[in-house]
Amino acid sequence: MGTGDIEKGDTRGTGDIRIGISGWTYAPWRGAFYPRGLPRKRELAHAARTFRAIEINGTFYGLQTPDIFARWVDETPDDFMFAVKAPRFMTHIKRLREPEVPLANFLASGVLRLGGKLGPILWQLPPSLAFEPDVLEAFLAALPHDGAAAAERAKRHDDHLKARAWLQADSGLRLRHALEIRHDSFVVPAFVEMLRRHGVALVCADTVEWPRLMDVTADFVYCRLHGSEELYRSGYKGEALDRWAKRVRAWSEGAPPEDGRFAAPDPAKPGPRDVFFFFDNTDKLRAPEDARALMERLGQPVVPQEA
Repeated sequence: MGTGDIEKGDTRGTGDIRIGISGWTYAPWRGAFYPRGLPRKRELAHAARTFRAIEINGTFYGLQTPDIFARWVDETPDDFMFAVKAPRFMTHIKRLREPEVPLANFLASGVLRLGGKLGPILWQLPPSLAFEPDVLEAFLAALPHDGAAAAERAKRHDDHLKARAWLQADSGLRLRHALEIRHDSFVVPAFVEMLRRHGVALVCADTVEWPRLMDVTADFVYCRLHGSEELYRSGYKGEALDRWAKRVRAWSEGAPPEDGRFAAPDPAKPGPRDVFFFFDNTDKLRAPEDARALMERLGQPVVPQEA
């Protein structure tokens, strides 16, 4: 059994559904999604009252510090999770090769200080990166899936950290990983089956440019909507949101969407899945509006907008 398989006898009716946004620091949102006059230091707290999960984008561009992660924990509710975007140094510069030390630096930078608020780690690949089975296999094998393994990996960091290393983690902490592809060479059964062996989720990415697969490869589903007509800008109308709501329900109940594209359909019913669903069409204030609209369709409580 792979690390992402549901144990036999799982009696959950549905998985946990978390709808959120990608990032939270956007100037055009001020005076719109964020109430006029809201201090910038309170923007995360405001967004976290509306959504139960948010992607951290800053970790993609550079290593953060343990104190920054601790502040984010303090500014968010107890029932909240961060998805953490892994460093582009590993995905775009190293292109998944020689992952050991960069992975240690990333883990030691403070990621583990999120504790129970640590959601999936997102590995976003560049459009130019094609499927190389040997490279990807070695990379996936290096990823830790629990707190004890992550803390042990973090000890291998070098001197590229901005601050002291954070090497503590509850042994029961769960680390989940999701991989977003942007090259057609990944649309093959061998790739999907590799993810299943390692318990890594294949990101379902809705975009005008890159493959959109709905294969379930782990015990959770990770979905990102970038804008189906104009990248990062176009919103989702009612009919499209209705379709996505139906897909989310299917995933959470353990059934594949009826209208998906699959590279290697799983013949077995996968069982209930947690769903992490993020809107990345962050330009023109689309993401918060669309996320709230999807929450409404799924019967989730929506916090009223402040003036």
